Formats: sequence, structure tokens, C-alpha cells
Amino acid sequence: MMNTGTGTAPARNRMLQSTLNRFLDETFGPFATRVPISEDPGAFTTWTPLCDIYETDKKIVIKMEIPEVKKENISVTFDNNVLTISGERKVEEEEGQSYHRNKRSNGQFLRSFTLPPFVDTKDINAESKEGMLLVTLPKVDEAKAKQIEVKVA
Repeated sequence: MMNTGTGTAPARNRMLQSTLNRFLDETFGPFATRVPISEDPGAFTTWTPLCDIYETDKKIVIKMEIPEVKKENISVTFDNNVLTISGERKVEEEEGQSYHRNKRSNGQFLRSFTLPPFVDTKDINAESKEGMLLVTLPKVDEAKAKQIEVKVA
């Protein structure tokens, strides 16, 4: 006998879907913390800052939102063609302070970016201003776009 989708099957499908959604929300949802970010033991993060990456003919720029992260709590490293930005936003609570809502994440973060081979790694620059981290990656001269004249033979 063939199941035509009538009877208890739709109810069972809804229950399965609900269970699966709940599992995924608990595992990967916005309230999940301590998400592993690398293969190294103990390498965990509690939030991921948003970032934009754009390119011009002379450079690549990573623009990352890191409000209330102090300069001394930011690290920008380059190793084996990977740029890593890590840091920590610490909670500074006053005595007697209690939250009505606490939606912003705090704690450690880490973002890694594999760089293209045409980045001039000697002149990478990082600047923090008004809650934004701006990492400028200049291109080597050979990688910059150039116009080639077509000659008639």
C-alpha cells in the first residue's frame, strides 16, 4: 500500500521538523556560545565581528566592526599567508548594575583570512578608529592593473 500523505504522516513530519529545528537552533543558533574556530584545543570564540572586504587597484581593505574593543585587546598577525585578527571585548560592569536586556556579545573573537599572493606583506597597516578596525593590504606593483597597448603588425 502506498502512503499518499494522509493520516498521521503529516503530523509526524511536523513533529520531526520541529525537533530538527530545535536541535539546530540550540546547536548553531544565536544563543550558542563557545563555538570552535580552529583545530587547536582551547581555540574558542564567543562572538564574530562583522567585516567588509573590498579591493581597489592599489590595495585590499578589511573593515571590521569592533566597538568598545580597546587597542591593547586587538591583535593583527600575519603568518603563512594568513592574516589573523583576534581580540576581546571585556564587560565593564558598575557596582549595583543590572541589565534589562543584554543583546551584545562580549568576550574573545578571532577571524582569519587567507591572503592572495599579490599582497605586499611588508606594508600591511592596521588602524582602529571610532569602533572600526581598518586593515590595509597594499598590492605589489606587479599585481596592479595596467593598460597594455595593442600594436598593429
